[in-house]
Amino acid sequence: MTAPLKDVAPAERARSTSFYEASARTRLELLLDAGSLIEFIGPGQREVSPHLKIFDLPEQFDDGIVVGHGRLDGSPVFVAAQEGRFMGGAFGEVHGAKLTGLLRAAREIGTVPVLVLFDTGGVRLQEANAGELAIAEIMRAVMEARSAGVKVIGLIGGRSGCYGGGGLIAGCCSALAVSEPGRIAVSGPEVIETNRGVEEFDSRDRALVWRTMGGKHRRLLGAADVFADDNVQDFREAALELLGLVGPFGLDRLKAEQDRLAGRLRSFGACGDAIDIWTAEGIADAQAVPELPADQFIALANRIGRTSRDAR
Repeated sequence: MTAPLKDVAPAERARSTSFYEASARTRLELLLDAGSLIEFIGPGQREVSPHLKIFDLPEQFDDGIVVGHGRLDGSPVFVAAQEGRFMGGAFGEVHGAKLTGLLRAAREIGTVPVLVLFDTGGVRLQEANAGELAIAEIMRAVMEARSAGVKVIGLIGGRSGCYGGGGLIAGCCSALAVSEPGRIAVSGPEVIETNRGVEEFDSRDRALVWRTMGGKHRRLLGAADVFADDNVQDFREAALELLGLVGPFGLDRLKAEQDRLAGRLRSFGACGDAIDIWTAEGIADAQAVPELPADQFIALANRIGRTSRDAR
């Protein structure tokens, strides 16, 4: 007889829990050391968006993001996890303020890293101005925290992906871990199709979407530093790996990142599809990449992937 899930050892439960399917709180509870999560501004304080009621939209008492602190392998960390099942994890005024405040607290302390579990479609249209301002404030807070010596690690594998302003914030992080469902982009498929036409990008072509924006492509390009299988334990191990790899942040690292991006454009700017890029990277059977199981893909990415430890 199978033991109830709650009686399974934490690591086993984390290994058997899909990061993609889990709620924000479940991800944090299983990612961190057992029982160590302490939430700031939780649902009991009912800090809801002041804008949603105007549009007769449902509110959530944590405004779709969990922030707090805990321990990862015994060491203290600040954490934030977006709830993709509430308004697609979109940024609003309160949602953004909670993440900004967490990053500023980390900056002031200077020694405690931050893990951000992205799961967002971008900014809430109903809070457009406040949401856009929140994105700018969060980006500034990330860079200020990194300048103060704080490591800011992004984990991307939720159902909403990491789009819009979330994609911009992710690009400011010290390092990123991504799973296959962890799409990263500024403009989503429907936005591109609406503005450029179906000939430019067919949002209904799911294979095109996944190979253009999905985690495998982002890892091979070097836009993500580690690839994780779709379970919470793999993301925990990825976070620990990245915390051990990330170096100090300064002007030299920014210049190295600029050089890396310029090199990517030179190498792949003329490519019309992700498969063309994979072929140019030297992958013999590029067509097979989307079907590779996680362990085989990780081996390939470690051999081919364009991660640069002196950049980002």
